[in-house]
Amino acid sequence: MRSFGLSDAKVAAFVHHGGISRKGGAKALRLSGWIDEPALTLNSTQGDHPHGRELSFAWLTGTVMTGLTSVLLMGAALYVSFEGQDTFSTAYEALQLINGKTDDSSSQQGTKGDRRRPVTQTRSDYELVDASIRELTGDRSLIRKQSFVRIRATLATTATALTADVPEYDPVAMLEADDQPSEQAPVANPEIYAANIEGEVSIRTSVLPSGFVPSPAITDANAAQFSKETVENLFAEGGGEGLLMAAYAPAPSGVRDLGVVDAGLSGVAENVTILAKTSARDNHLGRSERIVAMREGGALRDTLLKNGFDERTYPMLAASLANVIPSELMPRNARLRILMGPSRMSDTLIPYRLSIYFADEANGAIRHAATAALTDRGSYVLGLPPPDIAFPEEDTEQVNVNNLPTIYRAIWETARKHDVDDAITRRVVAMFAYDVDLSKRISAGDSIEILQTAPDGSGRSELLYVALKTGSTSRELYRFRTDEGSVDFYDPEGETGKRFLTRRPVKGGGRLVSRFGYRVHPIFKTRKLHTGSDFAAPLGTPIYAAGDGVVERAQWVSGYGKYVQLKHVNGIETAYGHMSRIADGLEPGMPVRQGQIIGYVGSTGNSTGNHLHYEIRVNGRPVDPLSVKLPRDKALPPQYEASFTQTVTQVRELMQRPAIPALVVAQR
Repeated sequence: MRSFGLSDAKVAAFVHHGGISRKGGAKALRLSGWIDEPALTLNSTQGDHPHGRELSFAWLTGTVMTGLTSVLLMGAALYVSFEGQDTFSTAYEALQLINGKTDDSSSQQGTKGDRRRPVTQTRSDYELVDASIRELTGDRSLIRKQSFVRIRATLATTATALTADVPEYDPVAMLEADDQPSEQAPVANPEIYAANIEGEVSIRTSVLPSGFVPSPAITDANAAQFSKETVENLFAEGGGEGLLMAAYAPAPSGVRDLGVVDAGLSGVAENVTILAKTSARDNHLGRSERIVAMREGGALRDTLLKNGFDERTYPMLAASLANVIPSELMPRNARLRILMGPSRMSDTLIPYRLSIYFADEANGAIRHAATAALTDRGSYVLGLPPPDIAFPEEDTEQVNVNNLPTIYRAIWETARKHDVDDAITRRVVAMFAYDVDLSKRISAGDSIEILQTAPDGSGRSELLYVALKTGSTSRELYRFRTDEGSVDFYDPEGETGKRFLTRRPVKGGGRLVSRFGYRVHPIFKTRKLHTGSDFAAPLGTPIYAAGDGVVERAQWVSGYGKYVQLKHVNGIETAYGHMSRIADGLEPGMPVRQGQIIGYVGSTGNSTGNHLHYEIRVNGRPVDPLSVKLPRDKALPPQYEASFTQTVTQVRELMQRPAIPALVVAQR
């Protein structure tokens, strides 16, 4: 018997050593599946599957090739579904334009692997409103018509070429911008009338009859209460004798009047900060699509330059569309679909594809007119239309979390999209820098409102009102001019938008790497309170005083390394740790101004990376520097309460007044 090529002698030896008798061995082997046939052979029957011990190279090769082909096809499908596609252009001969019909229904439908992103509605209203205002010129009052620009828009959810050249985020530079005095303008506190009055009206004064006695505007009781509150407030400033003065005089208390600073501190907890040795994974920009409706029609160029295209890319696009859409003037209700994607040269998004759609005036149906797509060589060519969609009534944009810009960048993007002067934009971001962490990413739906005067002959406008909504919080600032001529912006309660301390006192704002709060101690592995916020920055980056104050400490402190502590008013202190160097000449008892350099970023003490450890303490207790409610720098004097309330009411009425129909400009 031969089994798998074994001789009778080998079978006998196997049976003998395995303890199986020769008599029953053959039977046992047959029962176990052994068969009597030749060894493996390559002589397969032609045209049939191999049998028994026969193999076929053709069959084996076909099986392997089928497996490899399946793997390649599945890999290609996954690559495309995960946005590996790099180009949307195609040859001109393969196009099906507005008058053609395509039989490829698959090109009009989304594939099973398409990933859907959330879509948010975008608002972009740029409107003109008219009102009649009264100007006081000496003893004359002039009433004239004034035009105002009203902007109401959602903050941009992507950063494009519009803001490629904006200044880097620098909180101290913003403080300097906000300290610039505002020029006086006749519309700083406009008295707005309900009806528009054409031309100018001169109002002359005359002597009143001797027997006329006007009704008192201020009662004795109100005057007494006002004087009492003023005196109490002056004494509460930390004064004493000599503080009684006229109600309109400023209090003399300030940083330079603090007197002798208490020597030394006690009970300061040792600070230990450990930074991660590797940075977090960078979030890469992704693709998103925005839909823009040109309801009033107009020049295609103006709209595209505010939606990702620039002076270099638009001429290439126009040249590719010239044979399909000769005119650059779009009809009413035209739709634009702009697919945005990351640029290889900057941190902005650029247009990958533009599709133009026209609305049929008869039935309102929207038809595809042309598509231009970006090639790998950086030029635009005609391409096939993207899959059909149902166009919404409002403008929309896909939300890609990786694309969301910082609040700072989003304000700049939105302002430039609406032709707001850069000087006004710098003022806006400076005013909100005290209250808002501008380096934080926006959320979809955050918005901004701006009211400014219409540009004069030199193109100059004056900002009157700005409101910023982030999340569920809304902040409003109104321009107001006092009788002394000083101009500032105040919230509805009459307080300036300024805080007397900044939240990120390092040049450029730094990168937040560790927040205030309890955490597991990186060395002792115990749960411990991290008493400040850590901002990573390159070695030697300047550190600024967060506010006016007096130096309490400027020395080495265990755990903190090179350390500076400042004392401010109202029991507030700030501390700065892990410096590489303390500013020259900084000594205890020395007064410092907000924005003054007090040291430089380093990694001294218990630290594993260059950063600033920043603390704020209120009455000796540490608080979160990024969220604590800080006192305002100043408030509007009480005697202006009525006038300021009138200004707030008038501005709010302007924000609700219907726009001029013939002059509405839709900046999409």
